[in-house]
Amino acid sequence: MPNIKSAEKRVEIGKVRNARNKADRTYLKTVLKKFDAAVEAGNREEAQSAYKVAVKTVDKAAAKGLIHKNNAANKKSSIDAKFNALSK
Repeated sequence: MPNIKSAEKRVEIGKVRNARNKADRTYLKTVLKKFDAAVEAGNREEAQSAYKVAVKTVDKAAAKGLIHKNNAANKKSSIDAKFNALSK
């Protein structure tokens, strides 16, 4: 337990940020699952809208530092490949 007031504040800030990051990671996973589900269903229109949301969410997560930029690039590449395979 912290003994200094500023250290106590840092612990509280850490808890808030941890909760925010966890919620953002969960949202990212949900968006990617929705895209995968749309691709599996073969629904082109739904997959296209989910694709736009997924790419935007991955970019935001990388910009915030939630995931590494290379991880974001891999996710986007995978999303692109799945989407392009659907259009064939």
